[in-house]
Amino acid sequence: MEKTKYKILALKYRPKNFKELIGQDIMVETLVNSIKSNRIAQAFMLTGERGTGKTSTARIISKSLTCTGNFLEGVKCETGEICHCEEITNDKHLDVTECDAASRTGVDDVRQIIDAARYKPTTAKYKIYIIDECHMLSRSAWNALLKTLEEPPDQLKFIFCTTEPKKIPLTIASRCQTFHLHRASIKVLFDHLKKISRIENGKISDSAIKLIAKASTGSVRDAISLLDRALVNQHVSEKEVDEATVRKMLGVADRSKILELLKFIFDGDQKKSIESLKQMIDEGLDAASLKNDILELLYFILQKKNLGDFESDLTISESELEMIDVISKDVRTETLILFWQFTLKALDEDKILTNPLLGLEMLVIRLLHLKGMPTYEDLINKSISSQTNDISTQEKVIKKILNKESEITQISKNQIKNTTQTKPELSLNPKD
Repeated sequence: MEKTKYKILALKYRPKNFKELIGQDIMVETLVNSIKSNRIAQAFMLTGERGTGKTSTARIISKSLTCTGNFLEGVKCETGEICHCEEITNDKHLDVTECDAASRTGVDDVRQIIDAARYKPTTAKYKIYIIDECHMLSRSAWNALLKTLEEPPDQLKFIFCTTEPKKIPLTIASRCQTFHLHRASIKVLFDHLKKISRIENGKISDSAIKLIAKASTGSVRDAISLLDRALVNQHVSEKEVDEATVRKMLGVADRSKILELLKFIFDGDQKKSIESLKQMIDEGLDAASLKNDILELLYFILQKKNLGDFESDLTISESELEMIDVISKDVRTETLILFWQFTLKALDEDKILTNPLLGLEMLVIRLLHLKGMPTYEDLINKSISSQTNDISTQEKVIKKILNKESEITQISKNQIKNTTQTKPELSLNPKD
């Protein structure tokens, strides 16, 4: 029996309509309203980080503009007609062309598009060009495209996708309807991943899903790919994927252990700090990941110290919140700010280090040294105290000198008084 061909989850659960596009509610509402009212721009510019759904959105817009059925309501094309939606999904539509600007950057490539755009659509209402990674186009290529964007034919639509909108010429961007696709929140990703794991009959704990959602940094595609990796382990071992398994898979340290490390550093315990760090290194953690976790925890501690209760993400447990509360009571704001600055500097040093783990150990030693150093306030108080002591000593010396001078003056006065009181006797004898 032939095995069913496996399809990766990122492709299997790629959005096929506006309802499946998660985390972009405002953009979806605007696009749906413009399509319903037939107020459609001649060109769209979709910007955003990787994995937020730019290319998928471009395909969905193409479907909504070409479908002969009611695509917005989920009604497919009628039987016997060309199903534009399926053709676009399978990248086989004659009137919807996807171009990768990363490999076709020159003016000649753009001229081919312009020449083909002069012809009317074959089967659809519009001829649509999806240009992915459009920031890679050369200046001359953009200039060649400018005239077509200024006065486009009624049947022609352009959809540009880019991760770097600042590289797009303003003359082009001003002629497009621009939408920025935001990163999905951890809550939205958690719900989406949990739904997929249920459909795939995957056994994975909620804490593990939360960790995957956090590690994906708002990228839906990255989150689904990480879930796919985690579920592979579950299908092989037939055991539930827990948080510890995902941490090993990602090379991420347990956050409670990082908080424990910070507690040792704040207490100035060098031996326990180094031992705790080496234990995490032996578990195979990623140095850059640990530094980013330290930055995040420093931020949470600073928020707790200055704002009291704060809104944390879903990945922080109650026990970790208690540890953050305890640490925040015993540490100064100035120390937290210094730790933040030194950790950021250590991240920059990773770019030139061949062994980032050495930089990690040096970071801990630096932080321990910083903890032992006096603060600016301590130095100022010490200086003021020293100056006060000096002034007090000077006052005593001056007072002693003044007292001495007073005594000398009094003695001189007494001598003068005695001299004036003793009168010389005059002799009456002329011989004397």
